[in-house]
Amino acid sequence: MGNDLVLVLVVVTALAFDFTNGFHDTANAMATSIATGALGPRTAVALSGVLNLVGAFLSLSVAATIANGLVDTHLVTLTVVLAGLAGGITWNLLTWLFGIPSSSSHALIGGVVGSTIAAAGGHGVLWHGLVSKVIIPAGLSPIIAGLVAAIGTYLIYRISRNLSEGVRSHGFRIGQIGSASMVSLAHGTNDAQKTMGIITLALIANGTLHSGANAPIWVIVSCALAISIGTYTGGWRVIRTMGKGLVDIESPQGMAAESASAAVILLSSHFGYSLSTTHVATGSILGTGLGKKGAEVRWSVAGRMATAWVFTLPSAGLVGAGAYALAHVIGGTPGVIVDLAILIAVAVTIYLSSRKNTVSHDNVNDDWTGMVTPAEPVAV
Repeated sequence: MGNDLVLVLVVVTALAFDFTNGFHDTANAMATSIATGALGPRTAVALSGVLNLVGAFLSLSVAATIANGLVDTHLVTLTVVLAGLAGGITWNLLTWLFGIPSSSSHALIGGVVGSTIAAAGGHGVLWHGLVSKVIIPAGLSPIIAGLVAAIGTYLIYRISRNLSEGVRSHGFRIGQIGSASMVSLAHGTNDAQKTMGIITLALIANGTLHSGANAPIWVIVSCALAISIGTYTGGWRVIRTMGKGLVDIESPQGMAAESASAAVILLSSHFGYSLSTTHVATGSILGTGLGKKGAEVRWSVAGRMATAWVFTLPSAGLVGAGAYALAHVIGGTPGVIVDLAILIAVAVTIYLSSRKNTVSHDNVNDDWTGMVTPAEPVAV
């Protein structure tokens, strides 16, 4: 009965993470479309939510990587999985509070790796898989996406140079509906898979599934719904930073950024790379600034974001390790419940802090020239 209760708690916590992943990463797909006026805020997040749901059913390669390719499943327990989720959720909520587009994927992976090291030592981590499937793609993906977006932006402005500004903007705003939709679909094929992999890992640790098993259909459906509902809520703080914090986006740039992001994410999903869609989207947006003559790229904001990226894996890992240590000292189901109680308290505290300076989606398209800094959180 104790293991069954812990398993239920782990599954619920994983779906909660999936929800935070959805609202944290909505900006990856829709920030540029909202910024250029191609889509209204609520229309954008609703469309993104539906396509995240569809995308979650298109591939299981990334789920297999998370479930079997990063840590030794024979050494993982339900407590390890729950502690890892605590690390991922905590980092997601903190970066959302400050409007920092960090990687939900790396927060989750960092939390699980940290809790695994705390439980079984470094030999519990499959370092080759972590480096080849997570760390190397993390470094290369924003560069590749940025180059593709920069070349695409240059070509778009070159080809359309004889069109009037109004005709060009109108045409590419229509095109953005399609390109933003592709990013949302791609996001579902990659990010929704990570929670599927974590729940599958928990089922393997509990003995419900054998090592190497694929995600059951109920896991696929529940994770797809959780991330799509989270997406629909809209992470307005992060949308603001992505939409106007890096580059003043015009519709041709927006379409170039979204097309580059979709291509890179879909390719990585095919090969089972646990890619950070945030890194890809950010690289694409910066690339559009480099590809358009005279565009201003706010490198100071990009630098703050990159700093958060560097700290994501170790920070979430430390929280995951600490959560495991606390649960282990208390022992059994009570230790898991204490971890969850602390996690809920942290989430409520962050949410209440966010309400002190909340701006609704209705003015998400207002002047976004102010930058988001840790000292000055901006809710959008």
